[in-house]
Amino acid sequence: MKNSDARRSYHYRVVDVFTQHPLEGNALAVFTNASGLSDETMQRIAREMNLAETTFVFPATRPDCAAALRIFTPSKELAFAGHPTIGTAFVLLENGVVRRGAGRFSLEEKVGPVAIRVEAGEPSRIWLRTPPIEYGTTYERSACAGALGLRADDLLDVTPQLVSAGNPTVFVGVKDERAVDRAWLDSRGMQVLKGSGGADRDSFCVFVFAPTATGAYSRLFAPDYGIPEDPATGSSTGPLASFMMRHGLASSAAGTRFVSEQGTTMGRRSLLYVEVFGEHGADGIDVGGYVSPVAACVMTL
Repeated sequence: MKNSDARRSYHYRVVDVFTQHPLEGNALAVFTNASGLSDETMQRIAREMNLAETTFVFPATRPDCAAALRIFTPSKELAFAGHPTIGTAFVLLENGVVRRGAGRFSLEEKVGPVAIRVEAGEPSRIWLRTPPIEYGTTYERSACAGALGLRADDLLDVTPQLVSAGNPTVFVGVKDERAVDRAWLDSRGMQVLKGSGGADRDSFCVFVFAPTATGAYSRLFAPDYGIPEDPATGSSTGPLASFMMRHGLASSAAGTRFVSEQGTTMGRRSLLYVEVFGEHGADGIDVGGYVSPVAACVMTL
């Protein structure tokens, strides 16, 4: 806008999600009152922030939700994402939009209402209920290995598959943490995978993991979304648990808990906690973690 009198200031918070240590985990910008911002402007702001995701908070349109949020990567809007959901829930609690001490509430996202659970204690661990999980096409192990710069014998004897809870992700299991650390995926590798995956040629992420004694050691690549590598991906961690249980790589019993460590190779170590309800998660899969506040900022447009 040329007229400086028409400029408006938008407050936002920066938090690091899935960590108790500032400057680790997955950074998130939360614009706490985005009313008046157009879709185009929100996308341009997300590109300006250049974080994995930026969220924009609006009044809820549903009586069963505390607030509505829109989630943008630097290149596109998402229907659902984990670290933006948990990070935004933290900011809403900090700002008093949701009453501190509230144990449960829901946030309105494009995927639908997302249930939030807040553990008692300080600091509080915040959990989200994973939306319904769907299984898609399978991918050739050799193609996945080649696209990731790995050998075929680095992979587990498990067929990679696309699984989604609102954010389509191809899961590729490997034998150890060293193979996870060696993996890399760029746009050329994505084209190789899309050529081997039949009908699922739209945008998706690729999640490489190795089972560990406590859960999984993981990395996620999302060049289709403008994110070369994501430090922590809550939207894919519920599907990870489902995929691991389906293939006997994790216990499927009700009450099972495990941890996915992600982002370590990037210097942004993140710990994503998983709790399984019902056998094989039939009654739900929750993903949770801690949030560390980093900055309070103002953007003037």
